Amino acid sequence: MIAVIASLALAAAPLGPTALVKSIDAEGQKVIKTPDASDKVLAQRIDEVIDFSELSKRAMGANWAKLTRKQQDELGTTMRGLLKASYENKAMKDKEGKQPPTVEYGDETINGNEAVVNTALKVKPDTFAIIYKLYRADAKAGWRIYDVVTDEVSLVTTYQDQFKKQLADKGFDGLLTTLNSRRESLEKQNAELSEKKN
Repeated sequence: MIAVIASLALAAAPLGPTALVKSIDAEGQKVIKTPDASDKVLAQRIDEVIDFSELSKRAMGANWAKLTRKQQDELGTTMRGLLKASYENKAMKDKEGKQPPTVEYGDETINGNEAVVNTALKVKPDTFAIIYKLYRADAKAGWRIYDVVTDEVSLVTTYQDQFKKQLADKGFDGLLTTLNSRRESLEKQNAELSEKKN
């Protein structure tokens, strides 16, 4: 009985940083390899492991504290919709006659509640360095991804630059409008790709 309880507790334990990244990669490989696999399944899985509010907070930098709680929630929700549509779009396009990439896992570094997982994505004949940055609220919480760095280009830094420009030019409401327009455009593309596939 004790052994059963111990095994259940172990199964319920949050995944470590590398294990979490591997689980996402496995879902992605499944979608690419299986013609009938739902791209929305991958998008849902991404929704579970990426903290869009944390990504938004870090991309906003000092401007985050200037937002009301409602605005912070709106930005997190908007980024969630945009990035889910973006990942779904990429997964659908990766299916189109491409060989599934090979992923190699490198070092994992944990510093308190922050972690970094180094990987290499091999798509013949090229190799791309991909670094996942994760955090957890505390030692008992599960790890979540807040940034992905591909060939030295950080998702957080990219949005940080865009946010600064949009806030300066159009204000917060203008920023949300721009992000939502991008999401709607991607969702339209996804619907068109899905129709072609069927």
